[in-house]
Amino acid sequence: MTTVEIVFLGVYFAVLCVLAVYGSHRYRMAFLYYRHKFKIPTPSGTLSQLPRVTIQLPVFNEMYVVERLIEAVCRIEYPRELLEIQVLDDSTDETCAIARAAVERHRRAGQDITYIHRTNRQGFKAGALGDGLRTAKGEYVAVFDADFVPAPDFLQRTVPFFADPKVGMVQVRWGHLNREFSILTQAQSIFLDGHFIIEHTARNRSGCFFNFNGTAGIWRRTVIADAGGWQHDTLTEDLDLSYRAQLKGWQFVFLPEVVSPAEVPVDMNAFKSQQHRWAKGSIQTARKLLPTILRSNQPFAVKREAFFHLTNNIAYLLMVLLSVLMPLSMVVRFNHGLYSTLFLDLPFCLAATASVCFFYVATQKELGLTGWRRVKYLPFIMSLGIGLAINNAKAVIEALLNQQSAFARTPKTGSEGKSIRSSVKRSYLGARTMMPLIELAFGFYFSGALWFAIDAGIWTSVPFLVLFQVGFLYVGTMSLFQGRSIDRRALATAVAPSPSAQRVA
Repeated sequence: MTTVEIVFLGVYFAVLCVLAVYGSHRYRMAFLYYRHKFKIPTPSGTLSQLPRVTIQLPVFNEMYVVERLIEAVCRIEYPRELLEIQVLDDSTDETCAIARAAVERHRRAGQDITYIHRTNRQGFKAGALGDGLRTAKGEYVAVFDADFVPAPDFLQRTVPFFADPKVGMVQVRWGHLNREFSILTQAQSIFLDGHFIIEHTARNRSGCFFNFNGTAGIWRRTVIADAGGWQHDTLTEDLDLSYRAQLKGWQFVFLPEVVSPAEVPVDMNAFKSQQHRWAKGSIQTARKLLPTILRSNQPFAVKREAFFHLTNNIAYLLMVLLSVLMPLSMVVRFNHGLYSTLFLDLPFCLAATASVCFFYVATQKELGLTGWRRVKYLPFIMSLGIGLAINNAKAVIEALLNQQSAFARTPKTGSEGKSIRSSVKRSYLGARTMMPLIELAFGFYFSGALWFAIDAGIWTSVPFLVLFQVGFLYVGTMSLFQGRSIDRRALATAVAPSPSAQRVA
């Protein structure tokens, strides 16, 4: 074996080791969850009187969901004299007319609701929230993104926790309005369930930092100011503010039993755009705050968890490198008669992949699913996570190189269940790029590797090669063609536009 081949294999196993560490972190999350799951938060005392609350609704080009959002928020049960609603609209399309009409209708009905329209989008969502705070009247500020449908008792179940003067923010769990729409929305729902049910609960109840998710949460207004306000130098202003606030000593509360339903993207390109923003924003936040966190006087457990939380998306960059190296490593070892060394991959691959299985099976169990319903989507979830590696690795590289980009909203189409509107503007589906061609190239690369493994009888490599092959081929193919398939599906399962949308069209 040449020196180059030895170095090559050394790099390959080093990448596997790091990925195994990040994969094994899921076991720690599950351990912390089960250790602390019964530490259910309860309000410490009662408020002497109900406080004034402002609900902010940041919107940008959301014509299909904005009216649904406003209607839902106006049904929230809270004394009208203590509730203010701000529609923070940066839109440039028909959303403006729909939102104005809904705001005016509820204002005439006696609701304290205002419509604020910006034309410069300075600071994007963070800028809109900051501008709204200048005129907000509430002592507490709740935020809902355009695709959410909060329950009427949202404030009744969250405000009491602020009786503890140390509590700065209360976050509730996201639900999924269109989980059943497709296998893609099923997978996204499972991803998000794992993040909220296991990760958020584990971090919050074990005393580690966790984050406001940008929506479906409520802040003590003074905390936002104390932590430095909404800042827009990262694409995840919510994650950034959360860590700054907790470094100041404020405590957060997560309520998994309170669910705020929302819509997940139905289009692969929209999903990838969302994942790109989250991945890039988390690395930007890590660059900005991780040195401060590590130098702080926080306990080691808090620092360790913050490190894994903020840097977790670096695993996607390593996954792309692994994708290049894995088939070549298999061929090199086979050609040198080192077939038995292929078994050395198993512990590392199992640490990375088995942890995914355990993590999401535990999540589905906590949701009450049994038997086959817990596991039937696991192979697809693993493949989808691999298929997203190129998209998210690009986001990580951009963040590491300090390459700035605009806040790209995640387009929503107003789908619920298995239905979608009769017509969807092209701009409300994710933008197409050249990325799918790279993903398809990786898929064909693994197809060749799979053929070689089967022909050579290297059966231990086959399951992993299939996961990579299917992941890249699925993500690449759906990125190219899903927009068209959604347009066709829309014609077959038409949903009439709302009356208000018809009036202002």
